[in-house]
Amino acid sequence: MESSREYARCVLHADMDAFYASVEQRDRPELRGRPVVVGGSGTRGVVAAASYEARTFGIFSAMSSVEAKKRCPDVIFVPGDMARYARESRRIFDVFREFSPLVEGLSLDEAFLDLTGSERLLGPPREIGEELRRQVRLETSLPVSVGIGPIKMVAKIASGAAKPDGLVEVPADGVRAFLDPLPIRKIWGVGPVAGEKLEGLGYYTIGDLARATPGELRRELGDWGEGIGRLAQGVDLREVEPHREAVSISEENTFPRDVQDRAVLEATILTHAESVARRLRRQGLLAKTVVLKWRIGRRVKEGPRGYPARTRQITLIEPTDDGDIVARSARSLLTDALAEPVRLLGVGVSGLVDEKGNSRQLALFAEEGSGKAAVAPPRRRRLNRALDQLADRFGDDVVKRASQGDARHATLSGQWKKGSRDTHGPEPESDSAEE
Repeated sequence: MESSREYARCVLHADMDAFYASVEQRDRPELRGRPVVVGGSGTRGVVAAASYEARTFGIFSAMSSVEAKKRCPDVIFVPGDMARYARESRRIFDVFREFSPLVEGLSLDEAFLDLTGSERLLGPPREIGEELRRQVRLETSLPVSVGIGPIKMVAKIASGAAKPDGLVEVPADGVRAFLDPLPIRKIWGVGPVAGEKLEGLGYYTIGDLARATPGELRRELGDWGEGIGRLAQGVDLREVEPHREAVSISEENTFPRDVQDRAVLEATILTHAESVARRLRRQGLLAKTVVLKWRIGRRVKEGPRGYPARTRQITLIEPTDDGDIVARSARSLLTDALAEPVRLLGVGVSGLVDEKGNSRQLALFAEEGSGKAAVAPPRRRRLNRALDQLADRFGDDVVKRASQGDARHATLSGQWKKGSRDTHGPEPESDSAEE
């Protein structure tokens, strides 16, 4: 499987080390060498980032703040500043673009760079990677780890192996030797549930999966099994995509206390719907589907997945970018969420289409009570444009509807949210979370 055609590319994955925590330690000398967590310190707080000093106590991203305190009573919580991290991220990505025009941002602190053909101009891949690391530190005084490989998955795994503050290069003829001994959950896209299933079938390492025949994988796992089997063999045809399109847009928050009051939930839905709709309009997109997400307040098992997530969705008659329509559609899905108190509530949209390529004709009729609303009338669209202009100039929170709630996040989102905007500079360009 390791043909020269498959391995003609050279991909670099750059990943900042404990990005949020590193920024705080750089800017606050008293935090250096101390266990630092960026995130909420309350009972509903979540670790957005942990310094390497905190990680020695077993503290990691997405862990509850309560658990972090148990593991290290001396841990220092910092609320974080997403605007500051976004500004640092823009400086970092400016450095990345000096090394390649093809940069695919995965989050504020990590990206793929396509270095294919760069050797003639910049030298061997390892030298390019080391120079990139040097330039990032020179520009920002922050550490970055780099992985280099012939495919995206290998480069990403290699950057993890390089942490902290290192570089690992995997040559084309060393891909299988690098991948085979690794745990099966290192495969890109294999999470806890899929990992348990694969281990239950006897696939504990990537090599175990790579040695299985396509027929075996199809019988056991269907098309998905064949796909991850190819990844296990080091076959990944995905290109570095500098202008990766968003497939969905969402906003969510965790409440300080569990909520069952319909008025509070509906006000929160409106807040999220307006934010989602504003991001749609800024990107020139319309959404065909509205999704309501919630987590119940009752813990059913230990661990980060102890509070089950529920989702419901509805397809609209016409795609929309109007917050009122998104909110009404989401509220029509709320009944199930009222069965018991919820700790988290979110609104999302999917089925995104380009506004310019969509025929925006008003539907003559909408299904009463269905939530499948027509597109907003012209007067409503003019109001939305006026509100967008105010938000662009003064920030997204400058104007709110009277019925909106105060939906505060329990911790940092960690995402580059396409279509979001702050008052500190241009918006980021991609959409993902810090790992």
